[in-house]
Amino acid sequence: MTNDATASATTSATAETIDGFHLVINALKLNDIDTIFGLPGIPITDLTRMAQAEGMRVISFRHEQHAGNAAAAAGFLTQKPGICLTVSAPGFLNGLTALSNATVNCFPMILISGSSEREIVDLQQGDYEEMDQLAIAKPLCKAAFRVLHAQDIGVGIARSIRAALSGRPGGVYLDLPAKLFSQTMERLEGLSSLIKVVDPAPRQIPAPDSVARALDLLKGAKRPLIILGKGAAYAQADAAIRNLVEKSGVPYLPMSMAKGLLPDTHALSASAARSYVLAEADVVMLVGARLNWLLSHGKGKTWGTPKQKQFIQIDIEPKEIDSNVAIAAPLIGDIGSCVEALLGGMGSNWAHPPADWTKAIFERKEKNLAKMSATLALNPVPMNFHSALAVVRTIVTDRPDIILVNEGANTLDFTRSIVDMHQPRKRLDVGTWGIMGIGMGFAVAAAVTTNKPVLAIEGDSAFGFSGMEVETICRYNLPICVVVFNNNGVYGGMDVNKSGGTDVAPTVFVKGARYDKLIEAFGGVGVNATTPQELSKAIVEALNSGRPTLINAVIDESAGTESGRITQLNPQTAAKKS
Repeated sequence: MTNDATASATTSATAETIDGFHLVINALKLNDIDTIFGLPGIPITDLTRMAQAEGMRVISFRHEQHAGNAAAAAGFLTQKPGICLTVSAPGFLNGLTALSNATVNCFPMILISGSSEREIVDLQQGDYEEMDQLAIAKPLCKAAFRVLHAQDIGVGIARSIRAALSGRPGGVYLDLPAKLFSQTMERLEGLSSLIKVVDPAPRQIPAPDSVARALDLLKGAKRPLIILGKGAAYAQADAAIRNLVEKSGVPYLPMSMAKGLLPDTHALSASAARSYVLAEADVVMLVGARLNWLLSHGKGKTWGTPKQKQFIQIDIEPKEIDSNVAIAAPLIGDIGSCVEALLGGMGSNWAHPPADWTKAIFERKEKNLAKMSATLALNPVPMNFHSALAVVRTIVTDRPDIILVNEGANTLDFTRSIVDMHQPRKRLDVGTWGIMGIGMGFAVAAAVTTNKPVLAIEGDSAFGFSGMEVETICRYNLPICVVVFNNNGVYGGMDVNKSGGTDVAPTVFVKGARYDKLIEAFGGVGVNATTPQELSKAIVEALNSGRPTLINAVIDESAGTESGRITQLNPQTAAKKS
């Protein structure tokens, strides 16, 4: 090639342009993000088409909230921000619930929404789906950004990724006005404007004196306890956490999404003696767990007041310390680094807790497990939660690789206490807010990101929030088995209309509903199960086949209790008890 020809080719190459659509796609791909969860529509339909054409996986849902829940669960499972893509205004608002929930639960997620043009929104001139989305999102997420110019797309996505992952993870909103997508710039300049985020969640090493303080407190404890939260599961420091528990000999209590960090059958698990250890422990180490309502805020009858307790808390967020009670030994840093520092400081001759403490826990565990075993052995007709979940318990023990998604009131409570988990990050549930409707979004994310079979155990009320997403499951032929515990209503189907009117009570659903028929409409497998044997057969066949399956598990409509295990939060029920 001559010099003139070379110059001509170079001129031609640099004259090429790239638009905002492709800058967004390339920025995501540059940062190893290969999947988008969303719902197409104005102004982001073409973005979904182009992303798929460029090799990204685009999972399209029937409702933005469920796409957002999928993105949040993907973030938890992968330690990469899950991406949810929505249309403007109503679509953005639908995704906002999931974004807020991700932030509360510390799941890294980015909600990307198209929006109306700034000059029209700011003058309130009535644009199509006009809304100041950035202003609405800001108080409900960890960070919020807007990109107005194509040359800033790389910066906007880089900042969103770093904000979602750094420190305590959470949800981030990224606003992309419609006309941004059609903006163009010189191709090489555009590609060079993109940023590969380097070390978005750097290790934060705890101060040596804080490590020594925590070890001194733990060493002097007579009745120590370790509480593992879902932050410990997210950290993926599984081996170090197990070493800490076993080397220290301290009994541990896993919160629901931390189940499986160590097998629930581990000798040091105190789950079956939860009330006893919370009330009697004198030193409690929190690892990725917060003293929020799920732990009675660290005070009150649950904690054996007025006995004195001291807390050690591992958290990456300094502002979390002392949020409810005094923390005697805070360790500020990432969980992996803090646990490794504790292990390093323990030396080779660390003394285990007094034998009377571990013996007392063991005795209560054995007593409670024996009671549970006797209850699970019963075979009432129709099935109740215990007899149905005895089936699930056996299957999960036989197939510890499956991912269990769980939501509901009674369905959640009973499953959490009955079904043992054996591997980390294999249980996804309603989390800190106890929010219903996460089921199908979480199930889709689990199947897509892990390629593992998914078993979703759903209350009939909880399933109703996201049930239409069984079409999404069938469309992508995902290996998901959904089991709907059908007891004809919210908590149960026994409530009555006290006015004597013809309307059923607010908590009662259609009697004898056949949820299994829903998935059959989309080509999936539907099964109606009325006995434990039928339920077991259906679940095993679904897991073995990998075909989308929905099982309508008929449960005694009187088996549930009002509000599950949080009756005290129901004002009317609580008032009756007081």
